[in-house]
Amino acid sequence: MPIEIRELIIKAEVAPENAPGGAAGGNSTAGDGNGQATEAMIALCVEKVLQALKEKNER
Repeated sequence: MPIEIRELIIKAEVAPENAPGGAAGGNSTAGDGNGQATEAMIALCVEKVLQALKEKNER
């Protein structure tokens, strides 16, 4: 049975790069490994969403 998503909510918080305490979500120079993991996760999510949209349009 296919799952149908009727509503998609995306919430993002943008912080300036010069925020004190690394408030930029782990993308500071001290956390490069974590920043790369975050970017990889975002890329994977984008790929999955685009794939789902493509499958929806093919129907």
